[in-house]
Amino acid sequence: MQEACRARGHFVAFSRRLIGMAGLCQHGHMTVQPPIPLTAALPERVAFNRAELGPILQLYGRMVAAGEWRDYAMAFLHEVAVFSVYRRASENPLYRIEKRPRLRARQGQFAVIGAEGQVLRRGHDLVTVLRVLERKLIRAVN
Repeated sequence: MQEACRARGHFVAFSRRLIGMAGLCQHGHMTVQPPIPLTAALPERVAFNRAELGPILQLYGRMVAAGEWRDYAMAFLHEVAVFSVYRRASENPLYRIEKRPRLRARQGQFAVIGAEGQVLRRGHDLVTVLRVLERKLIRAVN
């Protein structure tokens, strides 16, 4: 089929671009195209699962009730999942809770990072990593 189009003087590559890689030339002849690998089309993203989001949202609810936090944002990127916490609707997050699976065998995949970029706690267990933020909730009562 592709030879028939070439014999008639049609440019198959050009017509593929015009038709949008539909696999047909201008006259409806089928063209041969290489298969598109699925791994290239769907990049992996790191995300929090339900068991990990539970403790994060419980801590967030307690801090909102205490008046410390007001907003949050989540980002699921190629190498990291981030739960950012804001005191107000500002540009910089107050804290970031990150999950980096590549660090699972080293320092631990979970980390709490402060507003200035300092790592407050890093570890393998999310609940123990979040304890650094629960200390901010405990205050002396006058």
